[in-house]
Amino acid sequence: MNVSDFDYHLPPELIAQHPAQRREDSRMLVIDRCSGAHQARHFTDFASYLQAGDCLVLNDTRVIPARLWGHRVPTGGRVQAFLLEQLGNARWQCLLRPGRRLPPGSRVELEHEESGGFIVEEKNDDGTFNIRFDHDDVLAILDKDGKTPLPPYIDREPSEEDKIRYQTVYAQQPGAVAAPTAGLHFTPEILNDLQDRGVHIARLTLHVGAGTFKPVAVERIEDHVMHEETYVLPAECADAINRAHDEGNRVFCVGTTTVRVLETCADPTTRRVKPGSGRTDIFLYPPRKPVIPDGLLTNFHLPQSTLLMLVCTFCDHRHVMAAYDFAVKERFRFYSYGDCMLLVP
Repeated sequence: MNVSDFDYHLPPELIAQHPAQRREDSRMLVIDRCSGAHQARHFTDFASYLQAGDCLVLNDTRVIPARLWGHRVPTGGRVQAFLLEQLGNARWQCLLRPGRRLPPGSRVELEHEESGGFIVEEKNDDGTFNIRFDHDDVLAILDKDGKTPLPPYIDREPSEEDKIRYQTVYAQQPGAVAAPTAGLHFTPEILNDLQDRGVHIARLTLHVGAGTFKPVAVERIEDHVMHEETYVLPAECADAINRAHDEGNRVFCVGTTTVRVLETCADPTTRRVKPGSGRTDIFLYPPRKPVIPDGLLTNFHLPQSTLLMLVCTFCDHRHVMAAYDFAVKERFRFYSYGDCMLLVP
């Protein structure tokens, strides 16, 4: 298939710039995976689509306040660093602006003197930089000085509200630079209700990287090179998933990130997952079908994106694109702070 097959027209005003007043206030477009039939509901109806014995898989990654500002020594020029991934102790991979003025050996002091600064060690072929901070506890520096890394399509500066709302209520493991946005709709009360209904809630970790926003720059989707992300699939999560299928129940994924982990760890012949950790560059697109998940909750994704292609592995491409056209006509809110879609078996 061609990348253009996943294009659609989105009026800019439908791109949500702020979260809904309450997490659970979002609308939810429900799609039957087999027939493609769809209907508009509300996220508060989500629990009614799951049954006792089903397994709901969450990504418990925590978004770090990955944007830092400082000044170059000795010129005083302003520098922005967008941290991407920890390489070890005080070493991080990042994007720098203005990168062309920061060759290896450059020194940057952060805005608060007690936070120290960093040295640019090298520039990578992909345009990123490796830097070394003065202090090992970089997460503590970010908590004090960093800003929420809002996606590029949110056209405003991050606010105090974003520190809470661009984070799931179950986030635990710091390391993501973008939120697993399908999880933003959940509240503790909704999760408790699901457990009271007999739904098993399992957690894994995939640290969402900036590559999730990388545009597909080829014509044929098969030629796209997928970015890598770090994941952990704990034994207890794998056991819950395998037990659900063994007992004839279903597995629902919250977000495309959980799908990528499960499909990375899946055995197609047994339809079981093995626990593990590592890095995955798995690229899921039609006509491939998911091995492990039966259902998927996800937000609406950018045109021609790998995330939209993944959604089309759950349901026929033409049905997904028709549902997107319906969502546009019905003025659903799109992207990270927008409404959601539930694909049900």
